Amino acid sequence: MAHEVRGVVAKGKGEPVGVETIIVPDPGPGEALVRVQACGVCHTDLHYREGGISGDFPFLLGHEAAGVVEAVGEGVTDVAPGDFVVLNWRAVCGSCRACLRGRPQYCFATHNARQKMTLADGTELSPALGIGAFAEKTLVAAGQCTKVDPAASPAAAGLLGCGVMAGFGAAVNTGGVSRGDTVAVIGCGGVGNAAIAGANLAGAIKIIAVDVDERKLEGARRFGATHTVDARRGDPVEAIRELTGGFGADVVVDAVGRPETFEQAFYARDLAGTAVLVGVPTPEMTLKLPLLDVFGRGGALRSSWYGDCLPSRDFPMLVSLYLQGRFDLDAFVSETIGLDEVEKAFEKMHRGEVLRSVVVL
Repeated sequence: MAHEVRGVVAKGKGEPVGVETIIVPDPGPGEALVRVQACGVCHTDLHYREGGISGDFPFLLGHEAAGVVEAVGEGVTDVAPGDFVVLNWRAVCGSCRACLRGRPQYCFATHNARQKMTLADGTELSPALGIGAFAEKTLVAAGQCTKVDPAASPAAAGLLGCGVMAGFGAAVNTGGVSRGDTVAVIGCGGVGNAAIAGANLAGAIKIIAVDVDERKLEGARRFGATHTVDARRGDPVEAIRELTGGFGADVVVDAVGRPETFEQAFYARDLAGTAVLVGVPTPEMTLKLPLLDVFGRGGALRSSWYGDCLPSRDFPMLVSLYLQGRFDLDAFVSETIGLDEVEKAFEKMHRGEVLRSVVVL
């Protein structure tokens, strides 16, 4: 049996997205059919539309989602129909060299559904990050479903599927922020603010938010920033050093992903400090640093893949903190919209007017 639903499709590079009829098959072995309740509008979806990730058009966009499992295929035991789940794009395999060494968060063989969703005319769709959740229903690998407490708002919980988890994990998992640390975060969009919130929960004593938009700096204080730096008004590296006794921060998170901002992160950290790259660069970007400085400053330069998260561990924990009132996921939701408003949401995101627009179905 196939399911005929509505979904948001990008048919060509740079073309406005539109709502199309999507055909979703019943789940096969190892797969799950999910009725989507909410899905955040992420920069990655815009990158797909612009052809910045691949040229495998048409794309079924959307990946930052929560919903209810409607059916499962043969062999699926971890989730069942009726379970409230957050979708993830790194379903671990359990058998690659990373998984076998006890590091499943670095799984090198993550998997997606094997069957294809299609347009009504049979054209196969490429689901964004293997999910494709700007749709009333989607088909994923069962391992992409993480069961969480159904008391959570779908609009809030779904954000763990990408941006919020990436930022939180960049600070806590990759950066290892702990009690008494000083932290700087460059770029205060959704990912950067999640890093700020994570550093705050981890016990950082000073959290410095850096951006070029005064509105974003003001918003960063809501998530736990103790100081703000407007990078338009001076050298952010010097500002961070001045706020940390002349030394630099213990951990600096680059949530922008440009050579200029990562160089700032490199020099804004203390000796033996950690710089974390979580903002996603584009293919043509290159970085040039004096090798003597890399050696002489010590510490670590780390990239953060999906916040180095393990969904089965991190999603339920963060939902629990949210329900306890200790992690304000609702604050990331700027507006809720319908499927036909995704293109407008891209424009708002590009102008920096929202942290997250969330499609609610």
